[in-house]
Amino acid sequence: MIFETILFSSFIDSFSDFVLVYFTAINGFYLTLVIISFFYLKLFNRQRIAYESKGLMKSDLYKSVTIIVPAYNEEKNIIENVRSLMQVDFNDFEVIVSNDGSTDDTLQKLIDEYELEESDLFVPKGLNSKPIKKVYRSGIHNNLIVLDKDNGSRADAVNAAINIAHKDLICTIDADSWLEQNVLRKMLRAFIEDDKTIGVGGIIRVSNGCEFENNTMKEIKLPKKLVSKMQVLEYIRSFLFGRIGWDQLNSLLIISGAFGVFDREAVLKVGGYDVESIGEDFELTLRLHRHYKEEGIDYNIRFFPEPVCWTEVPATWNELSSQRNRWQRGLFETLVKHKKMIFNPKYGSVGLIGLPFYLIFELLSPVVEFLGYALVLFLLMTATLNTSFALLFFIAAVLLGVVLSLSAVLSDEFTYKQYPKVKDALQLIGLAVFENLGYRQLHTWWRLKGMFHYLRGNKNWDLKESGLWKKITEVTHWIWLVVINVIIAFLFWFGINGVGL
Repeated sequence: MIFETILFSSFIDSFSDFVLVYFTAINGFYLTLVIISFFYLKLFNRQRIAYESKGLMKSDLYKSVTIIVPAYNEEKNIIENVRSLMQVDFNDFEVIVSNDGSTDDTLQKLIDEYELEESDLFVPKGLNSKPIKKVYRSGIHNNLIVLDKDNGSRADAVNAAINIAHKDLICTIDADSWLEQNVLRKMLRAFIEDDKTIGVGGIIRVSNGCEFENNTMKEIKLPKKLVSKMQVLEYIRSFLFGRIGWDQLNSLLIISGAFGVFDREAVLKVGGYDVESIGEDFELTLRLHRHYKEEGIDYNIRFFPEPVCWTEVPATWNELSSQRNRWQRGLFETLVKHKKMIFNPKYGSVGLIGLPFYLIFELLSPVVEFLGYALVLFLLMTATLNTSFALLFFIAAVLLGVVLSLSAVLSDEFTYKQYPKVKDALQLIGLAVFENLGYRQLHTWWRLKGMFHYLRGNKNWDLKESGLWKKITEVTHWIWLVVINVIIAFLFWFGINGVGL
């Protein structure tokens, strides 16, 4: 009995040390990415000024682009979305709206607004997609094409559009997103600077709360809802600094399907988007890396920090929970599919840096973080929590996260200052603190559920609750935020004061 007690105590001590090291490592690595990104942004902006001064922003060196808009039941946004795309400042582009079997008036609104007429445009049998029922061409804009197809998936809808695209590059964008008018010229700079570029991603920012007028951004403001505000902070940290850092390490593993540009021939070469994948954008980017590495072909997949796409983000806790659950399942699925690349020197920095990080700190972090907080609760319940562990856990799990989020917000303010109002900047600073006092832990729970759903074989796109259960889960989100804040406050108080239980 004594031996078992000593063994258990030794296990708890070892696991406590592991948790502290893990939290420190993950936040430390992300902070390193922020620092790398901050210095790169300064260099990038100097290069941009030189680039514009030479007149390259108005040159004819750009490749042609097909903008693809997959749409399913988007009757509320589709007209404004397409209208903004038709005003993009670019010489040679076309827009293809791929109506993925919508059951609302998405198609009819497009027919009425843009005087669509049936076309006999040849549709080659290329990438995998559901049958196309009709192809329409606008009587107003000769570069606007609309596909009406059987319902499949987002990836399926994009594949159908790629099959009939006539341009060198493809740009994918969600139907609830809005592109700045000069965004393509900024984005395609990557293909001018290096002809080996096969893909480039750009910044996605949150449009909730912003004011638009005549398809132009009138005023940039923070959303009103807390759940949407938290995502503003996440997008700043993830896109503007996380992906810039990965780009500089030659390990960019994802170009978001909501805003990305690819060489069309490269996408065709690898078979397009996987229509069965939950995280099709991550999977395609990784498959491109894999193909070009295995074939020994020199290539580049980049991320540019300036081209901006504004998009609507989930406005309720349930919608956000469903989205993050799906993202985690997509991450799990893709890593399993391409597991041979992980820790494999054949795939360069992608195999030795990017994928190991995604495995250890992205896929497995919900498990470790959840067990870390469970450990704290166990120590509290058994009256064995010591002051040193309480303080170190608070620093590693909470304080370093605050430093990371604050660093991202302040770096954004010093470089782009997208939110000009002082009150908005102050709110973001406050959110950087609050994010680590409940929201991050709630996010861990959503991702943990995503892992369990994947292991159970659930491949549904959305896992939204309804009725009474939906109301219950909304309330439990707030209860969780309160409970976790009480635990964190106690850790801080106990660790600082060293008061016994």
